Amino acid sequence: MAAKALRKSEVRSQKYEAEVQKPKAEKRSPLELDRLIHERLRLGIISALAVNDRLTFNDLKRLLQTTDGNLSVHARKLEDAQYIACEKRFEERVPRTEYHLTAAGRRALEKYLTHMESIIKAARA
Repeated sequence: MAAKALRKSEVRSQKYEAEVQKPKAEKRSPLELDRLIHERLRLGIISALAVNDRLTFNDLKRLLQTTDGNLSVHARKLEDAQYIACEKRFEERVPRTEYHLTAAGRRALEKYLTHMESIIKAARA
């Protein structure tokens, strides 16, 4: 019984230490680029979906010339941010994964492009 109580105490202590060590959420400067979109492959995914209503996983893979694993990791990050949505279904027993840009993703892309345009203008001035 004492060992069980000790383990609970250790678990609580570990949770507390983990919370204490978490970095505080920092506010982003309005001058910072959206790092989620700025990465090359994720920018490619967002851009491709901005000009196409929907694209399949294989379409994106072919278009961006990347691997299954690389594409799925980056697409998942964009999904988690709710910039893109994923729809999975079967067509004649074959899995089909389609992606489309969400309203939040379109707004984020517009904001990113506006920011990049202002950086370019400032560099040319």
